[in-house]
Amino acid sequence: MTKSTYESLLKRLQSKTGNQTKKSTSRIELPNPDVLWVGKNKTIFRNFGDFPKVLRRDPEKVLLYLAKEFGSAAYIAGEKGIFVGKKEPTEFISLFERYMKDYVMCPVCNSPDTKIERVKRMGFLVCEACGAKSSIKGIFA
Repeated sequence: MTKSTYESLLKRLQSKTGNQTKKSTSRIELPNPDVLWVGKNKTIFRNFGDFPKVLRRDPEKVLLYLAKEFGSAAYIAGEKGIFVGKKEPTEFISLFERYMKDYVMCPVCNSPDTKIERVKRMGFLVCEACGAKSSIKGIFA
């Protein structure tokens, strides 16, 4: 095959497929945080209960992680999370992205289909897609 034939075939292929860019999309779609401020020193995270359901994690552990990262007290009231101090919705989004990276997404195949296993006092992230078993740090999973 000559170089000109190869290039013409390549151009024909590109014209049929178009200039598609590959997007890295996760199957997990996190809802937007619905945050309400009460007074100067209390944040009510109204749809907190939706996040642990989407992530398939224990709500108490997720709240413990958020409280530690914010450095403030927090508790669950029904489906709401109550935090001491004024917290912005963007702060919640960035913390959930970090939580997903550390405690939800498989480090081998990047699948969100994982579960947490405890063996003695060690925590492991076990991927249901590829079977990888990775140790995790902290007590938040």
